[in-house]
Amino acid sequence: MSMMPYEGSHEFQYQEPKPVTRQQETKSLYQRIKGNAEPPSILPASTIMPTGIALLDDSLGGGLPSSSLVYFSANPRSMSEVFLYQFSQARKTYYFTTSRRPHYIQRDITNLGFDPSNIIFVDVYSEYYFTATGDMVNNVGNEFADSKIVEFTEYNLNNILLDSKNEEVNIVFDTFSFYTNLNVNLGLIKRLINVLYEATKEVSGITYLYGLKGSIPEQVENEVFNSSDVIFDVTMDCASDKIINKLSIPKIRGMIPSTDVIKFNVARGVSIDTSRDIV
Repeated sequence: MSMMPYEGSHEFQYQEPKPVTRQQETKSLYQRIKGNAEPPSILPASTIMPTGIALLDDSLGGGLPSSSLVYFSANPRSMSEVFLYQFSQARKTYYFTTSRRPHYIQRDITNLGFDPSNIIFVDVYSEYYFTATGDMVNNVGNEFADSKIVEFTEYNLNNILLDSKNEEVNIVFDTFSFYTNLNVNLGLIKRLINVLYEATKEVSGITYLYGLKGSIPEQVENEVFNSSDVIFDVTMDCASDKIINKLSIPKIRGMIPSTDVIKFNVARGVSIDTSRDIV
């Protein structure tokens, strides 16, 4: 992947306000703003893109709108990362790893019978937890290291945009909870969310942010919920004789969200239960 400097910052340039004419004084504030504003450009309608899980796509009417930022909120005991592995089979995928080295994830993908050859890993984990010589370091809570890892992430996102022109790609963050727990100003996390949102709109594909329930501060998680185009919510119930994993999708911008709750289990990938006996 080619490496280019990230140029994501923009300085605010102050300009002297133009004098208000007598004719403008008679107009309302709304009329003046509307008269000076440039009309917004009309974007083409999103196409529907398959997720890579056939029964899930059937329940969604074919898939998800292209250029969607998806927040996947999951119980960490549910093994829902398998969804990410299966999503990667739909198209070329840039996979950001924050909790394990890429070769361990690649091994899990292979063990489930999926093909990892179309996945490009971005090794955030090693960048954060290891030195250049391979020694493990403790950067947890280090504000400088935490700020630099956000910069590293934005740098790689910029390279993905440069390398993915006119190409369908997925971007996966496993996990995004890593970023929301960094010792940095909330504004920096909000900027990362904005960069992710803008990057998603620039590529023809889908971005998945995998978040672990109970591990993200509520204020930050609400920011992610608000920015996301789609929300996947996974819960897990432990009955007397079995474990039941449930998926709901309460938010899909550009489509009518489904009110159905989908049962699933993890076998050779994600197995969707099409029965409707959920209580």
